[in-house]
Amino acid sequence: MPELRSGVRRGRAAVGQKDSEPPAPARRNVKTRAAAAAAAGAKGRPRTKAAAAAAKKKPVIATSEAKAKEVKEKVLRVMGDDSGGLSANKGAAPEDNTPPFPERVQVGGSPMYKVDRKLGKGGFGQVFVGRRERATGPGAQEVALKFEHRNSKGCNYGPPYEWQVYNILGGSHGIPRVHYKGRQGEYYIMVMDMLGPSLWDVWNSSSQAMSAEMVSCIAVESLSILEKMHSKGYVHGDVKPENFLLGQPATAQEKKLFLVDLGLATKWRDTSSGLHVDYDQRPDMFRGTVRYASVHAHLGRTASRRDDLESLAYTLIFLHKGRLPWQGYQGDTKSFLVCKKKMGTSPEMLCCFCPAPFRQFLEVVVNMKFDEEPNYSKLISLFNGILDPNPALRPINTDGAQKVGQKRGRLNMEEEDDSQPKKKVRLGVPATQWISVYNARLPMKQRYHYNVADARLAQHVERGIADGLLISCVSSCSNLWALIMDAGTGFTNQVYKLSPFFLHKEWIMEQWDKNYYITSIAGGNNGTSLVVMSKGTQYTQQSYKVSDSFPFKWINKKWKEGFHVTSMATAGSRWGVVMSRNAGFSDQVVELDFLYPSEGIHRRWDGGYRITATAATLDQSALILSIPRRKPGDETQETLRTSQFPSTHVKEKWSKNLYLACLCYGRTVC
Repeated sequence: MPELRSGVRRGRAAVGQKDSEPPAPARRNVKTRAAAAAAAGAKGRPRTKAAAAAAKKKPVIATSEAKAKEVKEKVLRVMGDDSGGLSANKGAAPEDNTPPFPERVQVGGSPMYKVDRKLGKGGFGQVFVGRRERATGPGAQEVALKFEHRNSKGCNYGPPYEWQVYNILGGSHGIPRVHYKGRQGEYYIMVMDMLGPSLWDVWNSSSQAMSAEMVSCIAVESLSILEKMHSKGYVHGDVKPENFLLGQPATAQEKKLFLVDLGLATKWRDTSSGLHVDYDQRPDMFRGTVRYASVHAHLGRTASRRDDLESLAYTLIFLHKGRLPWQGYQGDTKSFLVCKKKMGTSPEMLCCFCPAPFRQFLEVVVNMKFDEEPNYSKLISLFNGILDPNPALRPINTDGAQKVGQKRGRLNMEEEDDSQPKKKVRLGVPATQWISVYNARLPMKQRYHYNVADARLAQHVERGIADGLLISCVSSCSNLWALIMDAGTGFTNQVYKLSPFFLHKEWIMEQWDKNYYITSIAGGNNGTSLVVMSKGTQYTQQSYKVSDSFPFKWINKKWKEGFHVTSMATAGSRWGVVMSRNAGFSDQVVELDFLYPSEGIHRRWDGGYRITATAATLDQSALILSIPRRKPGDETQETLRTSQFPSTHVKEKWSKNLYLACLCYGRTVC
């Protein structure tokens, strides 16, 4: 018989992103049906090392923090930048033991360049001044030389990915030209246009605050650059002050704006079909710089045009005000805390003391849908009232914006063409609600109880069992229980446990030995839990984890092992997730947000997914959506969000043969 494993196994960390799960005490336990049968046929015989240890009166305990720290994980360090922000998913700079940079460079048929002073260090390499040999005169034939070591993360499969992007975008409006590229020794090298200071440098030299006119010029020209990039099917993915550079001083381009560092650029449009890429969410994947990244980037959603515009909004506000309210967070939970702060800060609050166009711009971009096409002309027109009417007197060249403006109808933001007003997010007024999910079923008997105290739970359960009902779902609000019982569970027997622990490991393992499997869990804010275990399920193996943060890495790892999420709950800020083998699903995804993820749910529904588990804390909501192996006759599913338990709504749904499938209480509005 194979030995059962105990303890915590963590998923591999995403490239460039620190493990989002702090090394807090975590529990993971596995039990198989085969092992249970063997144990039933050989009483008194230890079936695992854990059982043998228990026979020697050594207590079974949950994995400790020290034990969890012993688990080996491969985590790449997050790159820091001059602004104090963090850039993730970027290749590391060459280590000290890598070969030195060459003194002279000649690649791809280029002239010979002498490597001069260092200009800067980015997430994908280092940049030096290159001076063409035998050239005369001050600044003659100066270029920028970008070095990336062949062993850096960006060069896993040969030349840097950034080269591909520059092949398509290089030389277009606001993108510097790449003159030559190639490999010399241990380094991949690009020979590029020599540019001037970054907006970060200009901001630093301007008492760390820029005038409204200067920032408005940056806004309109940045929008024209992004519009051109987006028209070619790419999003930048790391819009921030450090990646906007002016032309060389004392040249005709000194007032021209450029966007650099295309290492995180991705396609928003499929090259072959011309259609928008599909929506997805991977909460363990973060790309960008924490300070300026969009909320959707923090949450691991597929990048689209809206993300560049949200990052641009934060960039503009930072340049004008000199600070963003989420600066200063440190530690492993920095990205989580920054994202939470962004979601909880309304545009009115963030843009206080800024001219009105800043708030209007932010309101538009944070309310954009995943595949929505930005109205660049309309966004540019917002800032017209701040700009000098004579383009020649503006501090930044806005030629690109003027070209975009030739095709725009100068509309006020209050004027919507034919569309209905959008429902705004990020109101700055958080709210918690019940989230209830209803599935179409053949007519059956269902009963609900809510605001149930511990002492009254047993009588409700016993009365339901007497009427032929079993528990299908449990939840909690304000340390009181909600209980759903119906006649359609398919279970043959059931037990439950109220415990001061979240979750009670010893009791769960005892029930596993009796061939019961977890079918529903709930947790109270005070750390208590209610666990329901049933016989007659289709599960063949089960595992659960308790974590201080949503354990997506573990979930993703278990997916690869053939498990699917079958129950979820929270206790305070802690998450409990149960995963089972033979759960009846062919695929499964997660929607995680700091509010009810309405857009993501509707997109998943369109893809054939249905909600099969929910849980929420006072900060976040998580929904598991699955594709069943056996397609139901009626796939109708509806959700409701209500401040009170939806007793009235449940009865209305019953009249339509829609029955409560799962529910939770937690954050739905920011």
